[in-house]
Amino acid sequence: MGQKVHPYGFRLGYNKNWQSRWFSKKEYASFVFEDHNIRTYVKKLLYSAGVAKIEIERFGGRIRLILSTARPGIVIGRKGAEIEKLRADLKKKFGRDFALEVNEIRRPEIEAQLVAENIATQLERRVAFRRAMKRTVQMARKFGAEGIKISCAGRLAGAEIARSEWYRDGRVPLQTLRADIDYGFAEAHTTYGLIGIKAWVYKGEILDNEVNQ
Repeated sequence: MGQKVHPYGFRLGYNKNWQSRWFSKKEYASFVFEDHNIRTYVKKLLYSAGVAKIEIERFGGRIRLILSTARPGIVIGRKGAEIEKLRADLKKKFGRDFALEVNEIRRPEIEAQLVAENIATQLERRVAFRRAMKRTVQMARKFGAEGIKISCAGRLAGAEIARSEWYRDGRVPLQTLRADIDYGFAEAHTTYGLIGIKAWVYKGEILDNEVNQ
């Protein structure tokens, strides 16, 4: 069996940074669990806004959330109304002070998490899985991805036996450490059951002088 390693974990400290940045000895486990709950809660609230990445920083008793989203207008709202509501909701649920920062994703077509979620949405709308995958691959290549691989697994097209199918276009060098590989995972809740979608997007090589900057 092929043993797979997460593209982020493989490159941590090399050309990828931790998505939770804090230090704790005594409360490590509770902080990890809280980070997971925060991400799940924010993702659920802002699913329509296309949130690709939620980074968490802790300092003192406060938590700083950095949201990378394709539609910052939905997150911020008119005159910042939505972001203030989100801050209040988070404080009420987790009992901590939150500082929120919103970053716009310029090209959501080559953001792996959003690519996976886009396919999941199409499968839930009963679009043929091969068509959805091919169209997404073509779109990513058109918008400048050097390579993309998409894998769907589950009861594809309502088949009795689950299987996995994948498409790849261009280069996706998963074993090359200096390669900038973006990885995303999403689940499509279809009438036949869950279908898991994984996306790998290769955005070129990051060389040492770029990392140091």
